[in-house]
Amino acid sequence: MAQSYKFYAVDDDAYSLEIVSRYLRDAGYGVSTSTSSTQALSEIVEQRPDCVITDLMMPGLDGLELCSRIRKEPALANTKVVVVSGKAYEFDRRRAREMGANGYVTKPINREGFLSSVQRILEDKIVVDFWGVRGTLPVPGPKTVRFGGNTSCVTMSFPDESYFIFDAGSGIRTLGDALMRRGGRVTAKIFISHPHWDHINALPFFTPLYIRGNEFEILGAAHGDRSVRDLIKAQMDDVFFPITLREFGASLSFRDLREETIEVGSIQVKTMLLSHPGYCLGFRMTYKGRSVCYITDNELYLPTMPQYNPHYVERLIDFVRDADVVITDTTYTDEIYPQRVDFGHSSVSQVVDFVHRAKVKELYLFHHDPSETDDDVERKHAAACKALEKLGSSTRCIAPPEGSQIRI
Repeated sequence: MAQSYKFYAVDDDAYSLEIVSRYLRDAGYGVSTSTSSTQALSEIVEQRPDCVITDLMMPGLDGLELCSRIRKEPALANTKVVVVSGKAYEFDRRRAREMGANGYVTKPINREGFLSSVQRILEDKIVVDFWGVRGTLPVPGPKTVRFGGNTSCVTMSFPDESYFIFDAGSGIRTLGDALMRRGGRVTAKIFISHPHWDHINALPFFTPLYIRGNEFEILGAAHGDRSVRDLIKAQMDDVFFPITLREFGASLSFRDLREETIEVGSIQVKTMLLSHPGYCLGFRMTYKGRSVCYITDNELYLPTMPQYNPHYVERLIDFVRDADVVITDTTYTDEIYPQRVDFGHSSVSQVVDFVHRAKVKELYLFHHDPSETDDDVERKHAAACKALEKLGSSTRCIAPPEGSQIRI
C-alpha cells in the first residue's frame, strides 16, 4: 500500500472482527479492535484513526448511532467510516450514507473486494479502468496483443461506492468475469453512448446481469419514439439472440437521457450530443473538482471541409474544458481520415487541436480502427504527442491498453 493507514474496527461478533482485522493487518495497516461499540467511541476519539470499520447491529450503540457520534466530533472530521454489515437492504445503505458513512460493504466479505473498497474510500480518488479500447468490432490476434482487441468498455468507480460502466462492447464480458471473481453484490449504472452494435452487443454476455440481488440502471439516448429499453430489447429479440431481457436475474431499470445534467450522489454527470450518425451522447463526470470525460463516437471535420461546424467545435471545447481526463474517439490517422469522411469518427490532428484549446490535462486515445495493429496505435500515439509538442501544449497524451487503470 502507498500509505500506512490506522484503522479501528468494531463488531460485537468476534469472528467477523477477527476476519476484518486480519485482512487489514495482512495488507500492512495498523488496526485496533473492540467488541463493544460503547467502549469503542472513546477510544476512537482518543486514537483518531484514519478509518473506522463498524458493524450495524450491535448492542449499546448500533452502527448508525456510532457513525452519527463520530461525525459530531471535530477531532474526527477527517476520519472515514465504512459500514460492514450482513444487511444488504438499500434502506440500510441509504441510512448509513445519511449518517455520514463513506462506504458500505456487505458480509460475508471477500478479501480482495473489501480491501479494494477501503483503499478507494481512503484515497478518495476516481478509479478508471479500460476493459476495451477498440472500435467497430473485436480484433483478437497476434497483432493486437499489447493494446487488446476488445471493443468499447470503460468503468469509473468513486469513493462513495458509485460504479459507472460506459458502453457494453466486448470488453464488458471481461469486466463481468472480474466482478464475479471479486464477489459480493454489484450495483452500477451502465451508460450507453449510442446503440451501434460495438457499444451494446456484449451486454447479454455480462454475467452479473443474471445474478439475483445485483442492481443495474441502463442510461442512454432515446431515438425518436424508441426508448433506450426498446433499443436494448431489440438486439435480444429471439430472432437474433436466444436470451431475452426476462432471463436477467438482476434488478434492471432504464432511463432515457437528453442533453442534461444529473446528480448521482456526490457526482455530477453532464451529457452532450455528439457528431455521429443517430443520437450519441458524450459524458462529463465531476467529483470534488475533478472531471473525467468520455467522448465516443465523435467526428471532428477538418476546418477546410464544408461539413465543419465551428459552433459545434466550440461547444465541445466548452464541454471538456479544464478536464483532468478526456477519453475520446481517435479512430483514424490523418492519412486515413480523408477516405473515411462521414463515418462518424475523428483523426489525430483534430482531436489534438480541440483538447489543447480546451486545456485538458490528459488525453486518452480511444476507439481504434479495427484495421490498426498495435504498431499502428503506437505510431498514432507518437503523432499525437508530436502534434501537442508542436503546439506547446501542456496536455499529456496516453494510448491506454486494455486492462490498464488510472487514478485521479
